[in-house]
Amino acid sequence: MDKEVSIFGFAGSLRKNSYNKAILNAAAELLPDDAAIEVFDLDGIPPFNQDLEANPPERVKEFKQKIKAAGAILIATPEYNYSMPGVLKNAIDWASRPYGDNAFEGKPLGIMSASIGMLGGGRAQYHLRQSCVFLNMYPVNQPEVMVTFAPQKIDEKGRLTDQKTREMIGKLLQALVTWTRRLKE
Repeated sequence: MDKEVSIFGFAGSLRKNSYNKAILNAAAELLPDDAAIEVFDLDGIPPFNQDLEANPPERVKEFKQKIKAAGAILIATPEYNYSMPGVLKNAIDWASRPYGDNAFEGKPLGIMSASIGMLGGGRAQYHLRQSCVFLNMYPVNQPEVMVTFAPQKIDEKGRLTDQKTREMIGKLLQALVTWTRRLKE
């Protein structure tokens, strides 16, 4: 078997009790045996400022370095106003700049979302996938993980309790590992 696939994961939310942080934490419990994950919190990444892109803040440098070192990326995003949240877009902007130094270049990507409604963040995923075209990332297409009615599936301690959702996240992680290995061939 090839060496372990390293996955770098982050949620597009700063909220302490974020449902998307909860599903990211569940992913850490559901990893295939041949994978490892490091979860990063976007807290502390300042608003993007093009004047600073050649010499970004330390938190941004750390974020970019971890993306570059990872074999694959896993993003859990909420949906705000029919799209991905500004905090996620901001982090993507920092990590992909300056032009020619895109940390996401060629990275395989798994996408998950959780929301309180019945669409589960699907529109946020769609907009994130659009950004992946310019970023030259390779998202896993199936399975799609959109956690609907998240408060009914995540308990007050932030633990994902819904077994079908846990199974879907496990399948996404296995697909991400397989996809990462395929892209390295």
